Amino acid sequence: MSGDDGSLPLRSSAGSRTEPEVEEAFDRIVAEGRDRLGRPLLPLVATGLLGGVDVAVGVLAYLVVEHQTGRPLLGAAAFTIGFVALLLARSELFTENFLVPVIALVSGMGTWPRLLRLWLVTLVANLAGGFVMAGMIVVALPELRDTAAENGLHYAELGVSWRSLLLAVLAGAVITLMTRMQHATNAMGVQLVAAVAMSFLLVGAQLFHSILDSIVMFAGLLGGAVHYSWGDWAVALAWSSLGNIVGGIGLVTSIRLLRVTHRVEEAKDERAKDDARADSGADAVRPPKP
Repeated sequence: MSGDDGSLPLRSSAGSRTEPEVEEAFDRIVAEGRDRLGRPLLPLVATGLLGGVDVAVGVLAYLVVEHQTGRPLLGAAAFTIGFVALLLARSELFTENFLVPVIALVSGMGTWPRLLRLWLVTLVANLAGGFVMAGMIVVALPELRDTAAENGLHYAELGVSWRSLLLAVLAGAVITLMTRMQHATNAMGVQLVAAVAMSFLLVGAQLFHSILDSIVMFAGLLGGAVHYSWGDWAVALAWSSLGNIVGGIGLVTSIRLLRVTHRVEEAKDERAKDDARADSGADAVRPPKP
């Protein structure tokens, strides 16, 4: 719809459905985001622990293949099994929660405390699951210790710099784009393609990803003979988490929200109406004062 002077409008008008695929994806994202924000604590912890375990399976595959072949790109291809597991087993990573719950929050389906709770619990649970798996990997397969230490050193040496920050921003954008691609369809085959392609890019380009890098560094630290410390890991985690959030929310989520501003407003209005109806119902059943 154009303006009275023939100019194009700044954004889509309320009620318009000019991009059906985008509209359907928005509905799926909001519904799932509402569920994630409202998830009870125990299932939330369990989902995060399993997310760390699943990614650690990918790290195991990466270390085995790189150790045997000496080719990091083949290792990156093997790592994709970790993100396939994430998708099929319905577990979650901290970095997968930059698109879905944020859009639900902006649409009035959640609160900031719920979002921060989701991020914090998922991050800690991911790290705990990955830590346990890393310990088992270096004990059960001691021949992988040097490979793990060498890969972990890469992230430790990056330290706090513009390069490491931009690598983290790119990682956040890649994972959030993967999430958006997977919500564009219900076809599992297409979702698997996104999981494999984006996880290969994440590892093949050695992007700075908070959970993946931590698991690799855990394996190096627990295996011994490393030239970095737990303090180096903590700094890398904080810096990569910041960059991941900037990339996931700043480069992908916020810009994609500009395509559906009309739907965001509709969702907010509908939530306000639901709240008003709920309040009216409560007033109707409240006994009169004596």
